[in-house]
Amino acid sequence: MTAEPSPWNVPNALTVARMLLVPVFGYLLLAHPTDISWRLGATAVFIVAILTDLADGKIARKYNLITRFGKIWDPVADKTLTGMAFVGLSILNELPWWITIVILVREWGITLLRVAVLKYGVISANRGGKLKTVMQSVALILFLPGLWWLPAPISWVAWAAMIVALVLTVLTGLDYCREAYRMRQKALSGHGPA
Repeated sequence: MTAEPSPWNVPNALTVARMLLVPVFGYLLLAHPTDISWRLGATAVFIVAILTDLADGKIARKYNLITRFGKIWDPVADKTLTGMAFVGLSILNELPWWITIVILVREWGITLLRVAVLKYGVISANRGGKLKTVMQSVALILFLPGLWWLPAPISWVAWAAMIVALVLTVLTGLDYCREAYRMRQKALSGHGPA
């Protein structure tokens, strides 16, 4: 069995940087919500933070720098960033609260479910989950500058992306629940990890 790489590495540094960007992003979004330059600044910080998520995963896999710290804190950093965006947009009355609540309940619920079934095995992110993350990011990037000053076609695209993200969020959540149930049943029947 090979030793785990040191947690002091570039992917984990990017995860920490993403977490540190969350309050900066939140401040830029909420401090002057009707000032276009502040909204564009918030959008730019969000994009940079999302790109660190893409980079840390690629670097960790390419150079075998996957650590327990990264496995735990990378998804927490992602959910904190997107959660701040959803909550911020709802605080500004630019996104209905029910959409934010459905998405956050699914995101944190699946995170807790993954922890709860660790004794039976690891529920890895699947293609649907990755597509959900991409669609949430695209929808948020379209919403964050403020739809009130953007041309109507961009608003329609933003809402379409948000609805697709919402549907994918719910469907993939159900898929992960099914996977957790299967994994538990397999383990209890003696055909999987204890």
